[in-house]
Formats: sequence, C-alpha cells, structure tokens
Amino acid sequence: MPQSSQVLLQPRKLPVQARSTASVDAILEATIQVLLGVGKERLTTTRVAMRAGVSVGTLYQYFPNKSSLLQAALRRHMDEVMEAVERVCIEQKGNTLQQMATALVTAFLTAKMRDAKASIALYSISSGLDGAKIVQQVGVRCNKAIVGMLTTSCEPPGKDPQLVASMLQGAMAGVSRRLLESDAPEKQFDALHQELVFLVCAYLEASSARSSVLR
Repeated sequence: MPQSSQVLLQPRKLPVQARSTASVDAILEATIQVLLGVGKERLTTTRVAMRAGVSVGTLYQYFPNKSSLLQAALRRHMDEVMEAVERVCIEQKGNTLQQMATALVTAFLTAKMRDAKASIALYSISSGLDGAKIVQQVGVRCNKAIVGMLTTSCEPPGKDPQLVASMLQGAMAGVSRRLLESDAPEKQFDALHQELVFLVCAYLEASSARSSVLR
C-alpha cells in the first residue's frame, strides 16, 4: 500500500483525556452500528457523527475519513480479542496443558464471537482496510502470550514452544474463519468450540509425549 494511503488510515490524534477517550469510543461504537445498519458503501462520517452524538468536526479531530474509522473499529475489535487471550494466558500459568488449551480456546472464540454480527461485518471488509497487517501484528502478541503460558506447565509443551503456539493460533484462526463465513455462526458455535478444544488438547498431549521421548 502506498505511504500516502497508510497516512490516510491513521487517526489524526490519540485521545489523552477521559472525555476524549469517551468520544472516540462513542464514535467507534457508532461506526459499527452504522456499518450494520446501512453497510460499508452508505456509511459516511456524517452518519457516524450523528449516531455518536458528536459534531463532524469532533470526529475529524481523530479520523480523517471513513476508511480510517473502519480500520480503527477493526483494530479495536482485534485488540479486544487479544486482551482476552493475554488475560487467560496469565490466569492459566502453572496449569496442565489440557486446562490451558481449554481455557485458551474458550476465551478466544467467546471474545471473537461476542458480537457475531459486528465480527462478521468487520471480517467482510477487512481486506480493504489493511486487515492482514493488523492480524499479523496481533498474531505476534498472541504468540508471545501463548508461549509465556505454555512454558509454565509442568508438562513439556513440545520441542519448540513457539512453533506449538503457532499451531494453536492456526487452528483457532481456522475455526474462527469458519464461523465468520457461516450463514448461522450461533448454531455452529458450540459444536465447533467443542471440536476445537478436542483438537488442541490432543495435539498438545501428543506434542508433549513426543518431546518426552526425544529427551
């Protein structure tokens, strides 16, 4: 992407006071509501400002155009999912691999699908918002959190904890994508959640056993 396009997607400034933060939160929440209501093509900064209860001038203090609005909403969603992952990885330190895997999958999918309609809408437009770059950045954080958790287990997680963490990320991302592309994600959530837990637990058990044999 050309450098000029990247600049246009960046917020004009970051909120530094509680009031400013509240305004940005309201704007981003309104962005999701308008996106769900009228779609990407009919979404405008004016519509978002009206829904958020702020002036267009206030909105422009933070976001130069609707692309920057949508990217910020996508980034906030990904950050919320990542915060849930980081939190559960801290909470699960010292537990068994099975406990870790179950909690990790549950936290990830629950956060990802907390608002299924918003998640699906953001996923559908992410390719035009430099979404791959955001996912890559979040993936680095996710890998670090999972590795930090796995290495505290009394069971060896595998010869290369970073590779094991990457495999877990890939499995979770695949199931998440399946849900986001489904016509009825709510109906498939429980079944896919259970199968993903089974999958990652079996993988971690086999990885740990193989690591023990190789030592």
